[in-house]
Amino acid sequence: MKNNILRQNVFPVLAAAIWGTAFVAQSVCTDYVPPFAFNALRSVIAFVLLIGVSRIFDGAAHRAGRTPEKTDRRALVLGGVCTGVFLAVASNLQQAGLADTSAGKAGFITALYVVLVPVLGVFLKRRASAQTWVSVVIAVAGLYLLCIRGGERFSLQTSDVYLLLCALFFACQIMSIDHFGAKVDGIKLSCAQFFVAGVISTVLSLLFETVSMANVLRCVWPILYVAVFSSCVAYTLQILAQRDSDPTVVTLLLSLESVFSVLAGAILLHDRLSGREYFGCVLMFAAVVLAQIPLKRRKRGGLR
Repeated sequence: MKNNILRQNVFPVLAAAIWGTAFVAQSVCTDYVPPFAFNALRSVIAFVLLIGVSRIFDGAAHRAGRTPEKTDRRALVLGGVCTGVFLAVASNLQQAGLADTSAGKAGFITALYVVLVPVLGVFLKRRASAQTWVSVVIAVAGLYLLCIRGGERFSLQTSDVYLLLCALFFACQIMSIDHFGAKVDGIKLSCAQFFVAGVISTVLSLLFETVSMANVLRCVWPILYVAVFSSCVAYTLQILAQRDSDPTVVTLLLSLESVFSVLAGAILLHDRLSGREYFGCVLMFAAVVLAQIPLKRRKRGGLR
């Protein structure tokens, strides 16, 4: 039980911390590597690494005399296709949107998946409790204060529409993991989704982009950081965290990436936070804490 609590709470926070710092690396590459090529590289590298990790875990299980967890191959293939397609579309829309909008605005719009996940859950008969909905509303308010600076006009441009669609597809990816994650091995599912995302991004890059190897080499370290940590590690942590978990609660924890992004800038780049941004951080953490507080249930019926 304690292991489940640890997995469902610590893993998404670690993923959010990695994504928060990786945002800078993604922004750096927008001037040099086209979106499809960037996501093709990060996905292929993550896929290769995860194959190795999966084999290491299976080998360790055999040496310890344990049988590796059986995987429903049909569910793995279908899950890999669904999550991989959603991830490919979301990642490419995000990378395209980052080129023409502020990092703070991009972070806020992308993190709106925190609202879209419970909305999609209603259609999939995964209704969120009133407590969770209140947490979501508080989180959105915190995200706005944190990401949209005072005086900045919030108007939608083409790049912002890309980011809104990106948030929708990230929400679909989260709900897809919620459906397939309980049926298959988490690492193998992560491996499958990056294989599919890598194939899609590679084909689109070959068809529509001109890639300079010199520019790729200029961004080799940011690409490797995003591939190893943001893709391979963080997305695998997300899949493991969502297993047998409430997807909306996990999403609230994942949305802390905006907080980590701002805090990383303050610590590493010595950016000064305004009172508005500090209050946004407080609201975000309050939303997460509220979502985790167990409410007492009535003897009959209980609370919804």
